[in-house]
Amino acid sequence: MHIGAEASVSLGRYLGIPAIRKVRRPRSYRDPALDRRLTQRRMVGEARMLEKLASTSVPAPRLMAYEASTGTMVQSLMPGRQVIEVLREHDDCHDILSQIGSAIRRLHHIGAVHGDLTTNNLLWDEEPGVSMIDFGLSLVTTEVEKMGLDLQVLSECLTASHPEHSGAMEIVLEGYLSTTSEDEYEGSDTPPPKAEQVMHRFEEIRSRVRYHG
Repeated sequence: MHIGAEASVSLGRYLGIPAIRKVRRPRSYRDPALDRRLTQRRMVGEARMLEKLASTSVPAPRLMAYEASTGTMVQSLMPGRQVIEVLREHDDCHDILSQIGSAIRRLHHIGAVHGDLTTNNLLWDEEPGVSMIDFGLSLVTTEVEKMGLDLQVLSECLTASHPEHSGAMEIVLEGYLSTTSEDEYEGSDTPPPKAEQVMHRFEEIRSRVRYHG
């Protein structure tokens, strides 16, 4: 299906269920020992995140199999196409963008961030709607700065890759602010910040980026 910078992804079935197999690829430019440590850390982080999300309303794949020694992970196949393609083919994507904001808020509400929120890592299907994939850089955290950065990454992606959709991030933020989640935070540290607090931090980050840019 896809050969990326960090992993190759193939499509098939696992125990009769449509699935993808994600195999981390060795990076020749890295020291082998460092590459193994990075690969294992990201795989463990992604596996733990998928396990955490399995009992929530966050639209994400389910972990089906995991083998750290070979850098292999099997996940359930999420329906739909990458949002990067959908936005480039359609003019009116208000519902999609609003659902993206809602999905992000549900993720943040449980004390987690994606870490790489681009339109390559978001899927759209008419029936279930928006879903998130590729949690290799995700973190379990309630830091408002990390959540603001999640939104900033997506904002930069929309500006750079989808300039034809003016005001796209504003629609995402509308969906983010209007979402209330029934999922309960189960961490032991400070509860996740409210949507308005994350929005405020995002605006601060966006201002810093503009200033330094």
